[in-house]
Amino acid sequence: MTNDQMTESIQLAAGSGSSVVVDSCQISGSTDLQPILFLGYLPPVNQMRPIGESPKEQPAYPAQLLYCPESKLVQIGLIVDPNILFPPEYPYTSGTTKILRDNFAELYQDCQTIIPLTAEDLIVDIGSNDGTLLSNFKNGGHRVQGIEPTQRGEIANEKGISTAIEFFGREIATKVKSEQGPAKIITATNVFAHIEDIHEIVESILLLLDDKGVFISESHYLLSLVETLQYDTIYHEHLRYYSLQSLEYLFNMHGLEVIHAKRIPTHGGSIRVYAARKGAYPVQPSVSKILEEEIAVDLNNQKLEEFKHQVVLSKLQLHSLLLDIKKQGHRIYGIGAPSRASTLINYVGIDDGILDCVVEVKGSYKTGKYMPGTLIPVIEETALFENQPEYALLLSWHIAEELMPKLTQKGFKGKYIVPLPVPRIVDIQ
Repeated sequence: MTNDQMTESIQLAAGSGSSVVVDSCQISGSTDLQPILFLGYLPPVNQMRPIGESPKEQPAYPAQLLYCPESKLVQIGLIVDPNILFPPEYPYTSGTTKILRDNFAELYQDCQTIIPLTAEDLIVDIGSNDGTLLSNFKNGGHRVQGIEPTQRGEIANEKGISTAIEFFGREIATKVKSEQGPAKIITATNVFAHIEDIHEIVESILLLLDDKGVFISESHYLLSLVETLQYDTIYHEHLRYYSLQSLEYLFNMHGLEVIHAKRIPTHGGSIRVYAARKGAYPVQPSVSKILEEEIAVDLNNQKLEEFKHQVVLSKLQLHSLLLDIKKQGHRIYGIGAPSRASTLINYVGIDDGILDCVVEVKGSYKTGKYMPGTLIPVIEETALFENQPEYALLLSWHIAEELMPKLTQKGFKGKYIVPLPVPRIVDIQ
């Protein structure tokens, strides 16, 4: 199947508002897709019903991972209509998470070591959310433009960060270029793996990008996912799980080359990749270093089969741990409601009989709603300190070392449950 044929079939299906079964690799077009792991039928992670609303029919979609030996891409087996996954009331805001704020500030400093920037340079962020990333460039004196399909973009506009409220594609890329000129930097953080029809997206990026421009992506990193058993990062917003090898394969198809790459801690382990037109910039040693690491690990069928086995064991171990706690009549509150929490809760089979509630920081758009697919209420974090449950399940377990001391300092007296990669109880009193 050619790139044009893949583009047409995906666009036709997406335009009809239906889901698209992935029967060929989203990058290479190869039909040799090998199943890795099936997590069951999962609800959209950001469709949350108001507390008190009677349960009613809700959609759930099969979550199966597939591997393409040709492109080395791991991908989900069903593309769900983005209008379902990213509704206007999409509750996620990047500015509420300190690790993301710090990461975006570091990205700004990091990119200046690679790309000489001037005040006239235009920086475009795809999936710009509330403008947290672009605020660093704006404060640095550069021109900025956000592109965000949800109402979170209105927050950015209110902060003075120009944001177009629409999905990224050829049309908006053409419009921005005609009105503001080409972009010196285009960023796509935690979104480049989310958008269907990746070849059309890369072509739209190239259309907007200056000849000496650089595209910077940040995505969940396949190696981190496997190393630390992060099956909870598997949900339908994440269409692809990149290694650097698969990203190189993709970029090479479009005349781009990776000039710099680094592993970063966000979302439990991500990869930041700089790509530019071939020959525009020297290739940094970081690229070969990471590629060598991936080749040494050899993420082949056997390695991925071992990953599946460990996922199943982890699920059973967590069930066993929770059973012992509930036998003793203890209460368990969940800490944090990131998207990944929905996968863990639904795959493991945790309900409101096991988890009394999930607490979120004040001001979260998720407060006052049920966790997807359950009747577990999301309430303000103050309840944790007022009610003092015996245990707190860290649904944002990937930042456990940061969370536990903070919550203890704020007054929580109970014990912590870290669910992954191996479920364990931590008492830091």
